[in-house]
Amino acid sequence: MTAGKPSVLFVCVHNAGRSQMAAAYLTHLAGDAVEVRSAGSAPADQVNSAVVQAMAEEGIDISAEIPKVLTTDAVRSSDVVITMGCGDACPVFPGKRYLDWRLDDPAGQGVDAVRPIRDEIRGRVEALVAELVPGSS
Repeated sequence: MTAGKPSVLFVCVHNAGRSQMAAAYLTHLAGDAVEVRSAGSAPADQVNSAVVQAMAEEGIDISAEIPKVLTTDAVRSSDVVITMGCGDACPVFPGKRYLDWRLDDPAGQGVDAVRPIRDEIRGRVEALVAELVPGSS
């Protein structure tokens, strides 16, 4: 772990939905106990508005977030890499922990369809926090 603090990178294709929600939840739930990054293999121009709305319902504002391009350095400097539909575009380095979260893609969906995806992500992030930050639950 980097400087005693675990580092997690969430990756999806557009970095406009799933990875943004996961990063926001991890930041919200773990605070500064975990270094959080998100990126996309083909980032969109902006975060999905239905995703922004669904997260606002949880009291988490991601309206200022901007999709970022996935870099080799981001993967190299992360302890845990969680992919969400990234496929073969994600670089693989030995010694990293990789998880693949199979989740529906919120692209083109309304907020009603995004809520169950958001809730699934929250549950997975809560489990991750319990694992990475002992005594956090």
